[in-house]
Amino acid sequence: MGSLQIGLVTGEYPPDQGGVGDFTREVAQALARQGHGVHVITTGSQGTVASSDGTLFVHRDVPRWDWSCWRHLSDLSAAMGLDVVNIQYQAAAYQMHPAINLLPWRLRRRRRPAVVVTFHDLRVPYLFPKAGPVRWQAVFALARWADGVIVTNPEDERQLAATPLTTPVRRIPIGSNIAPSLPDGFERDEWRRQWGVGAGELLMGYFGFLNERKGGQDLIRVLAGLLNRGVSAHLLLIGGEVGTSDPTNRAYAERVDNLVREFDLSDRVHRTGYVSAGEVSACLEAVDVCVLPYQDGASLRHGSLHACLAHKRPIVTTCPTLSIPEFRDEESMLLVRRGDVAALVNAVARVWSDKNLRGRLEVGAARLATEFTWERISSRTAGFFVELVS
Repeated sequence: MGSLQIGLVTGEYPPDQGGVGDFTREVAQALARQGHGVHVITTGSQGTVASSDGTLFVHRDVPRWDWSCWRHLSDLSAAMGLDVVNIQYQAAAYQMHPAINLLPWRLRRRRRPAVVVTFHDLRVPYLFPKAGPVRWQAVFALARWADGVIVTNPEDERQLAATPLTTPVRRIPIGSNIAPSLPDGFERDEWRRQWGVGAGELLMGYFGFLNERKGGQDLIRVLAGLLNRGVSAHLLLIGGEVGTSDPTNRAYAERVDNLVREFDLSDRVHRTGYVSAGEVSACLEAVDVCVLPYQDGASLRHGSLHACLAHKRPIVTTCPTLSIPEFRDEESMLLVRRGDVAALVNAVARVWSDKNLRGRLEVGAARLATEFTWERISSRTAGFFVELVS
């Protein structure tokens, strides 16, 4: 089978801030480069914008992600003659409404298109107070009624495997939403000086939104612990704090701010705010070590981790909940126990004091990043689509 007409349904898309929107942009562009017709269907009422070569269309035609979205999505898929509708699922991106969960059931009334769900996580939607187990059934309905399921990490794959499911499941990882691309005239020392980081000082970096699962408060405690040990350190928080889709991030960011004030670290914690991809790339290049204290463990689902790998940064992060063969401790990253601030402090101090270790981690990160290019990801995705529609 040759090229496909592919619809990518997403609750957020740039300029919205969010990892799912960034992922959709990258995979859409890669699929279009491979010769497929790609239609991104997302929130808005602005209509359709086409790429210059006519292979990628962005349809901002869905006013709300409530029950009314069924009609919009059904009409669009028919009008565009789609072979595949691929739902990029993260409950927060759809305002926690269950309408998207039943879309595969709705579209299966027709022979085409095939419906594939990409689970960016398995977070349940809001249904009604005390819905309890019914919420998981809403997520399971997506998988049950779809023609195919894509998961991005082994944790979600195992969770789905624990339920009776006949739908084909394929694990395809995500990649870095930020390609290494430094601004013209980039000078590393000058970038560091803008935050008051002097020669011989440690600059830790964290990229991504702050929320409960990503350990923002632990970052502040690690910085305080390093200073108590006599290490002159700074922390750079790269990117927007809260994103577009999940309002709960804002409350957590305020808790992080309170902790900064409690430890009197305002002159040591620096924030870029939302910046361009080139500026993110420059910031990652400027830091000495990326610290990613995920409370649920390092995972292939984390775009921030992929960005640090793509930029060849030494990484200190937390042990995954499941064994991930690609994550090699002491080679591609340093892994410590989840929630263990003292272990994080020790690991960061070790990376900072050991030049050979830093170099080894940089080489290991670069090698691992080659496994997660968008060309590989889109080829595997399109191959799965072809299997389903052939």
